[in-house]
Amino acid sequence: MKKQRKLRLRRIAERARNRREERESVILSGVFHAAPAGYGFFTPENTQDDAEDIFIPAKFTGNALDGDTVEVKLLPPRKNHPEDLEKGPVAKIMEVKKRARESFIAQLLQGSFVSPVNNRLPEVFPIHGSRKGAVRGDWVKIACTPGKNGELDGTIVEVIGKAGEITGDLDAIMAEFDLPGKYSAAEEAEAINTIPAEIPRTDCRKLFVLTIDPFDAKDFDDALSITPNDDGTWEVGIHIADVAAYIRPKDYFDKAAARRSFSCYLPGRTLPMLPAGLTAKISMQQGQDSLAHSVFLTVDRDGKVLSGKRLHTTVKVAKRLDYDEVQRFLDHNEINPQWDEKIPETLRILAQVVGKMREFREKTEAFIELPLPEVRVICDEKQNIVTGIEKRFSRQSEQLVEECMLAANQFVGRELPQKSVSGIYRVHPEPEPEKIMEFTDLMQEAFHLAPGDISNRTNCRNFIDSLPDDETRPLILGMLLRSLPRASYSTRGDLHFALGKTFYAHFTSPIRRYTDLTVHQQLWNCDLNQRTRPASSLESVAAYASEMEENIDAACFTANDRLKIRIVEELMAKDPGKKFHCLITRILNYGILVELPEYAITAAISGGDLKMPLSAMRIGETLEVRGTILNFQNKR
Repeated sequence: MKKQRKLRLRRIAERARNRREERESVILSGVFHAAPAGYGFFTPENTQDDAEDIFIPAKFTGNALDGDTVEVKLLPPRKNHPEDLEKGPVAKIMEVKKRARESFIAQLLQGSFVSPVNNRLPEVFPIHGSRKGAVRGDWVKIACTPGKNGELDGTIVEVIGKAGEITGDLDAIMAEFDLPGKYSAAEEAEAINTIPAEIPRTDCRKLFVLTIDPFDAKDFDDALSITPNDDGTWEVGIHIADVAAYIRPKDYFDKAAARRSFSCYLPGRTLPMLPAGLTAKISMQQGQDSLAHSVFLTVDRDGKVLSGKRLHTTVKVAKRLDYDEVQRFLDHNEINPQWDEKIPETLRILAQVVGKMREFREKTEAFIELPLPEVRVICDEKQNIVTGIEKRFSRQSEQLVEECMLAANQFVGRELPQKSVSGIYRVHPEPEPEKIMEFTDLMQEAFHLAPGDISNRTNCRNFIDSLPDDETRPLILGMLLRSLPRASYSTRGDLHFALGKTFYAHFTSPIRRYTDLTVHQQLWNCDLNQRTRPASSLESVAAYASEMEENIDAACFTANDRLKIRIVEELMAKDPGKKFHCLITRILNYGILVELPEYAITAAISGGDLKMPLSAMRIGETLEVRGTILNFQNKR
């Protein structure tokens, strides 16, 4: 018996060894995606969309940069680490086959080193050769060049500007993320002379139409109206600027808008998708006749949308309102002296009807809402100075407009397949099982919470509702957000998990989103019985828009973070002993990561600067620390 048992164990060990050797011999080609912390993930080529990415530890990334095409070798589970068997595959980068980029933007440091602005690149990068007149602290453009022993270094090819100045910082960020600048004077002059194409229109200038936007809005592509019906229902009008009348497929400004994909709103610098003069001409301005593409929804007393219709219209906005004054009216019945007497009554009815629409949608779709504040830097574009930080939650005034836009988008998204018209849809997949498991384990370990199956929207909503109303709430919501996949664009009307919708299109922002403009152009051709584009020709538009959206988001986050950190550093310069309220977000071998909730920025604190051992630290705990021990990792 003992001999047989030993033989069986020997065979098991041999099979395990063979599996390890087989796994070690597997070489794969694909793309490396770097994470700010130094590690990364590898996406194999020629795999299915749902194929699992492979983890690359920081020590095995070699000299690969984010986006490089590389070859990797799969690694076997480590001896005496049974937990490795439960984790996903791990690999080591063996060779860089193709560089994703030939240059990047960085800040010149002391000595022969630079620090890239993009935190997915190495924190410090070696350079050689002429400084091109650059001095320490300047933003420079670095060309990647092969260094000694196959390592990578770079040379300065251009000086961008001075770091620490808003203009220099924004120029550097635009260069790093390859953001197009504003249109030229010649392009603006040509655009302003654009004459709209004709289409049969319904005259709706007798409707009482309002726009509600941020106080500093620069374009006005949506407006609202509400009218009672004889049967006790309401007709909610969502009027969208008819941009397709001005921008026809494949014309000059259509191609320019396609390249940009979106308007980009950096703090202190707006990069519009369309020329500013044309945007102003298309926008629905107060007191002017405007060409609109309108959706009229019939809504009953319970907030259910019974039916709808879509028309090309002419409207006249009675009044331009901003969110702040509308919120003051909803909260305190505060009426602006400049308002017409019809405005308060219209707002009351709108708030009541749209509130019922939201309640009905909540019951039937169980949408997921993460009440996280938006923290952004406010800049004066003309004076090029930071004027402050704004922290804002979504309020009833914003939700009023958002609910109407959601309803219009859904109506159009469902109409497209009914008319056999190809479109571009907003999709959001269900969370991946691995992400759910990681989030669940973190909640149980750090907060002693049991979130349950968050791939079920009702469970997810219940978990959100059960969270304590303290400082850990936004921290947990942020972790939940990062466990969800990113929304993107597709020619298929697949699930939008967070909204609980399918066949959900983007229609309501054609001035600042090319996907919306594409849907408008498709419907324009359909309404005139002209040929529409097939889904195959829209796939590249959807994929490119998804890519550009992610790039623009990264640029905006980088710009906001740099300016927030500058505000903190200026406070520390005035008061070197100043303390900051921090929340522990992660515990590492060398120290901890903390968030400054007031500024929504992250910093690292070395273990040597802490009065307590790392073993005593807990995620979600608060600290008061001197600013001098904060290392702002996302400053780069």
